[in-house]
Amino acid sequence: MEEDVTSTPPPVRTQDSGLGKGLKKRHMNLIALGGVIGAGLFVGSGVVIENAGPAAIVSFLIAGVITLLIMRMLAEMAVARPVVGSFYVYAREALGNRAGFSVGWMYWYFFVIVVAVEAIAGGRILQLYLPSAPLWILSLGLLVILTCTNLVSARSFGEFEYWFSSIKVIAIVLFLGLGALWITGLWPDSTPGVANLVSHGGFAPLGWGAVLAAVVPCVAFFTGAEIVTIAAAESAEPKKAVARAMRSIVVRIITFYVGSIFVVVAVVPWSTEAVGVSPYAAALSALHIPGVATIMNIVILTAVLSCLNSALYTSSRMLFALTRNGDAPRMFTHLSRGGVPRRAILAGTVIGYASVVAAFVSPDLVFSFLVNSYGAVALFVYLMIALSQVALRKKLEAQDPSALSLKMWLFPWLSYATIGLMGAVIAAMAVLPTTRSQFWLSVVTLVFILIGYEFRRRSRAGAEPQGTVPAAEEASAPNPEAEQLVGVSAREQL
Repeated sequence: MEEDVTSTPPPVRTQDSGLGKGLKKRHMNLIALGGVIGAGLFVGSGVVIENAGPAAIVSFLIAGVITLLIMRMLAEMAVARPVVGSFYVYAREALGNRAGFSVGWMYWYFFVIVVAVEAIAGGRILQLYLPSAPLWILSLGLLVILTCTNLVSARSFGEFEYWFSSIKVIAIVLFLGLGALWITGLWPDSTPGVANLVSHGGFAPLGWGAVLAAVVPCVAFFTGAEIVTIAAAESAEPKKAVARAMRSIVVRIITFYVGSIFVVVAVVPWSTEAVGVSPYAAALSALHIPGVATIMNIVILTAVLSCLNSALYTSSRMLFALTRNGDAPRMFTHLSRGGVPRRAILAGTVIGYASVVAAFVSPDLVFSFLVNSYGAVALFVYLMIALSQVALRKKLEAQDPSALSLKMWLFPWLSYATIGLMGAVIAAMAVLPTTRSQFWLSVVTLVFILIGYEFRRRSRAGAEPQGTVPAAEEASAPNPEAEQLVGVSAREQL
């Protein structure tokens, strides 16, 4: 019999997953603070400035608002129902098993490709200083080192991410401070003011259509803000950690992205060739900071290692969550004595290792396919998060309003508007020449995941005698000795 994907899966619960609780408040604060600062900000933002001019500020602001709204929707669910797997579990309950399976595996795939991409990027930076070393050796070395740190404990991951994020945040704050001195005329030999915003063809020299088109890659730069909701499962106070992180996201978006892009285009003419290559290095060069190239390479390498570290952690926890509902092989449920899903971590590195080899053997075919096949996947996940929030909000309001201590603003209209904005970004990605191939290859990825779901569903249906409880439902059925409902009594279960 065909599965009714609209049927309500078992209720979302806080589970005694066995995962360690090694992430402390300071770890969670820096994971949240540095989560949106990736290598894309330091390098990829130059492409956005090239395509939009000084109005790239507006592109980043629009993308930041969309991300802010998505994260607020996710925070509402995560604070009301902290659970292992975060939005994978919410999508499963709100939209059905097929949607949950797709969201979980899309997110896992996205981050295992991030593992590969960041390992290669880190290797290329190191190769600038070790030109005789093969790229694959350097990339492999970085991947092995950070895999080992993740295998030790959640606290080990947290410590590395704490220091990586600290360096990124300090770098951005210093950059903003130096830029402010230049703009106000307090920096030696500076040209005070913001004339560069309009004196080279105007604020939007390539038109407002280009500014709106630039929103598409900008949204992708913000990916990572949601990691704190996954890491919360291994903190002592998951509700407080998520609430604190999401309430500060406005400051992070405006300060780190919009503020720093403003400094770049105010200090350096947007049409300068160096801006397209490395916008932050171009701005620091204008300030005559010595050793600019080395400074930026260190900062970018830190951002790359931070992304690699987070990707290893996030992909493993999502795979672990998938096992709890029978959506992934149960072998990945195994935990070490310290509560680390080591098998899930190692599984996430397989594509990374394969990609390192592919980058060496077939950079223009295999590696290029992998890079393009995940471009829109995170956007698909974000859209599903928004859809899940609308469905779950109505259930929570009807059955346990007290759980909604942090709410989406102006529900339901702002939620619907967010869904529309996210849909528009995805549609634009499908038609823009620069992103079209990434969109369609990401659709191919989604199709393979949906085929995987059908295979799983049919194999389980054929393996289980009629009248028995399916294994996926049995896996997520409540265990009174190991689970407790969050903020709702047993009679008020969803």
